[in-house]
Amino acid sequence: MNQDTNKPQSTGGAGEICHLESDYNNGAHEAVLRHLIETNAERTQSYGDDRFSDQARQLIREACQAPEAQIWFLAGGTQTNATIIDCALQPYEGVLCADTAHINVHESGAVEFTGHKVIALPSHDGKLDADELRAWLDAYFADETAEHMVRPGMVYITFPTELGTLYSADELRTLHDICSAYGLLLYVDGARLAYGLAASSDVTLPLLSRLTDIFYIGGTKCGALCGEAVVFPKGNAPSHMLSRIKRHGALLAKSRVVGVQFQALFQPLGGVTHGEPAPTLYQTIGRQAVDLALRLRRLFVDRLGYTPYIDSPTNQQFYIIPNADLAALRRHIGFEVWCPVDATRTACRFVTSWATTEQDIAALEQLYT
Repeated sequence: MNQDTNKPQSTGGAGEICHLESDYNNGAHEAVLRHLIETNAERTQSYGDDRFSDQARQLIREACQAPEAQIWFLAGGTQTNATIIDCALQPYEGVLCADTAHINVHESGAVEFTGHKVIALPSHDGKLDADELRAWLDAYFADETAEHMVRPGMVYITFPTELGTLYSADELRTLHDICSAYGLLLYVDGARLAYGLAASSDVTLPLLSRLTDIFYIGGTKCGALCGEAVVFPKGNAPSHMLSRIKRHGALLAKSRVVGVQFQALFQPLGGVTHGEPAPTLYQTIGRQAVDLALRLRRLFVDRLGYTPYIDSPTNQQFYIIPNADLAALRRHIGFEVWCPVDATRTACRFVTSWATTEQDIAALEQLYT
């Protein structure tokens, strides 16, 4: 992806530009901010040993149906990936991922900085192919010189992927089985997990808890000011995690700041309805963003006639835009240039989020009627 430096500039009042550049270009959901304010005056212990973090952990365990889960709160996605991968792997091990994976293309070598090689395999719509992964592992372990190579210790995937695509439950089961057979950890980057879960028909937090060794629940891109919740679903965190995290400079003294936010995100919004617990704020904002993204797709495909660059069911939408249309679109929509398609067309990314409103999309629909 190439960062677009020609950001749209509003020439008048608020609302002229519908900002769809990313899902982290706003502050935080008002319920999260309200909970931060309501709890601000209470003095608590530091480094995650506070009642808000404890309650958030319990809410996450219940949502994951993983009572033994160990949960740690970190500040951001790159920090989380570099810290957790380093903590989970032996010094001589590397991590396998798709060549489009975030750790491979967008984290400035953060994982390699900890001493672990990122081993990239071909991606297919942003995903790893299980047969190719198995073939690579077979070749590695059959090689008589394997001891002279970086040993694979983990498979890293994102849900959803960098291209907004999703692994199915069956695909996750296959990856889990491969990792189990070869003694590898399966780690899921969930920076946009709220949107992936909302768009998936068969992947849930309990399923992730059963099929993975580690995953994290993204807050920064899903309604929080900052923060990610790292889940070791089977109580399988490495020993002395607090010390390990602090050694990476990743231990928040005011960890409650993240704990309070996840408490707000995972608190059910009401009681039991039709025998089912009420959805959490995390689920609600994920669903809203995906619904609005699908409305955006109908606008771009059905009315404007643009071709999808990739078939994404999540909040990240990619379209092939004629270069001649880019300037006109920028007058009303903030978006990100992804990559050139050919001499006359460009793939662009449009991202809805927890902060995107029905009014935002309705205004675009009216504009392009």
